[in-house]
Amino acid sequence: MLIAGAGGGFDVYGGLPLAVALEGLGKKVYLANLSFSDLRRTPLDDWLAPGVAAVHPETDGNDDYFPERTLARWLAITGRDQIVYAFPKSGVRPLRAAYRALVDHLDADALVLIDGGTDILLRGDEAGLGTPHEDMTSLAAAAALDGITCLVVSVGFGIDTYHGVCHAHVLENLAALQRQNAFLGAFSIPPDSLEGAAYLAAVIHALADTPLRPSIVHSQIADALRGEFGDVHATSRTWGTELFVNPLMAMYLAVDLPALARSVEYLPLLDSTDHAYQVVQVIEAHLASRPNPRPPSLIPH
Repeated sequence: MLIAGAGGGFDVYGGLPLAVALEGLGKKVYLANLSFSDLRRTPLDDWLAPGVAAVHPETDGNDDYFPERTLARWLAITGRDQIVYAFPKSGVRPLRAAYRALVDHLDADALVLIDGGTDILLRGDEAGLGTPHEDMTSLAAAAALDGITCLVVSVGFGIDTYHGVCHAHVLENLAALQRQNAFLGAFSIPPDSLEGAAYLAAVIHALADTPLRPSIVHSQIADALRGEFGDVHATSRTWGTELFVNPLMAMYLAVDLPALARSVEYLPLLDSTDHAYQVVQVIEAHLASRPNPRPPSLIPH
């Protein structure tokens, strides 16, 4: 099983409860992440293939921000496999080749893309898309993989409101996937479970290891898992904004990846991109070409 953060940053942390649960079932689990880190200092011997670096606890890199190395250090502390695979930011074509190389190397049977937030579930006709560039690069790259089961799992419902996501649209999109039997359900992370305890411990370690750029997303999810509610701030990075920490943030939403990919109307336009800036250009051009996006609406409860 390969569990990979779709949107960069600390996204891979959202897969830790799944990883612990799967390990408990006797599955072999590997972790990967689309990386915002500076991987240019990674030794040549640590590159599994072009676009795939094997990050371990002592990998050279930025001391202020290196989520993959921070996670590798926590994995080592807990006695787990301490390698976290990292994909440098790129367009779809290089990332797809990197995924293919890693899947083949690991002989993986399944890929789970993890999004911290919900913007990976948006299909492109909404008034606000959040920050979709990395998520959609990962989705497009994974959608073309053959011979492997691919899922998308979102955790952190409501967090993307800060970036303009309308969560009534998220629910509407899930309903459309439900009609195709492609919404695979929602489930919570019990805080007193092994999975919940491991996740909370990893987030606490990450906040301590990255004090200058702590994860906004996972600090809120961790607070939700602990039962916090409302305008709760675990990091000064969110001061000045009003948060709505709530139990829905600590729930997984799982969907079939190929079906989700088919629902994103501009995704085929990303297939020929080689660089991250080209992904941005394609999405911005798509938005400019849509004069009447779905207007935001409120969840009436």
